[in-house]
Amino acid sequence: MHTILVTGAGGYIGTTLVPLLLEQGYRVRVIDRFFFGGDLLEDHPALEVVREDCRRLAPEHFDGIDAVIDLVAISNDPSGEEFQTATWEINHAARVRCAELAKAGGAQRYILPSSCSIYGFQPPELRADEATATNPLTTYAKANERAEQGVLPLADEDFCVIVLRQATIFGFSPRMRFDLAINGMTFGAWKEGRLPLMRDGDQWRSMVHVRDAAEAQIFMLTAESDRINGEIFNVGSDGNNYQIGRLGQRVADRVPGDVEIAWYGDPDHRSYRVCFDKIEALGYRATRTAEDGVDEICAALENGSTDRTIKTITLDWYRALRDWQQVVRDTELDGAMLDIRG
Repeated sequence: MHTILVTGAGGYIGTTLVPLLLEQGYRVRVIDRFFFGGDLLEDHPALEVVREDCRRLAPEHFDGIDAVIDLVAISNDPSGEEFQTATWEINHAARVRCAELAKAGGAQRYILPSSCSIYGFQPPELRADEATATNPLTTYAKANERAEQGVLPLADEDFCVIVLRQATIFGFSPRMRFDLAINGMTFGAWKEGRLPLMRDGDQWRSMVHVRDAAEAQIFMLTAESDRINGEIFNVGSDGNNYQIGRLGQRVADRVPGDVEIAWYGDPDHRSYRVCFDKIEALGYRATRTAEDGVDEICAALENGSTDRTIKTITLDWYRALRDWQQVVRDTELDGAMLDIRG
């Protein structure tokens, strides 16, 4: 039974990935700050939880580790722009150091979940493959690209390094996010009958269900090393390459009741569609559609297991943590609040 280290395990993908790893018989050590709460992963005899910042990883965190899935990141583009220093420290430098520590500690595999956002803007007739020149437009995308460039040279015959460029994620997760395209569209349509859509609707974007993304990471734990080592793989499916306007209409058609499209913002200059032939040649398939995500999110909203709160909008939650910390600093006296010390 192999032991997998998962960083950022308390996040949107991590809270889906970790239960899947445990179901498949892996031991799992998770490392996270747990910004979104430490109660999203259920106790399990094969689960070890370490509360730590990825910027302070140490050699002992890698004792007995066979493989690393380095999920930790400041997500998404708006958060990356507002918290640029932390984004470069976490999404780039900390992940390169994690890979270096993993290699030094004797781990056999390191998997870096990156993002298709590094393709930035591409001609509409092009399906970007792994050899396509990248064009990162945001701090988040640029930091991901630098992380890729930092970890891939570590690959050798004893240390297998894989980069997974994931399409935009969607679907239900215990650490739910409504600041992702399909998820946000679904909530607006379900709650108010108004589906928010960023202008101008012609931009292309590739999507992948959160469970499909997690399964791709697990797939790479056992794929033949000589076919994946030092390689980059796009993660998604051609059927989930969408123009945003048409995607919005599909979501609107799937949500019960009458739904109006509500356009907002300036035209989005990020536009890319992606080719997934390389990972599919290995035998991996992303099978879930936008409609699958809409159905499960609507069901979770109906039964009350999720809702749109400040915690489900990543940038809003980061801002709140920063602001609350300042309030506490300004209010406490000698390390106390309502009680008095000394």
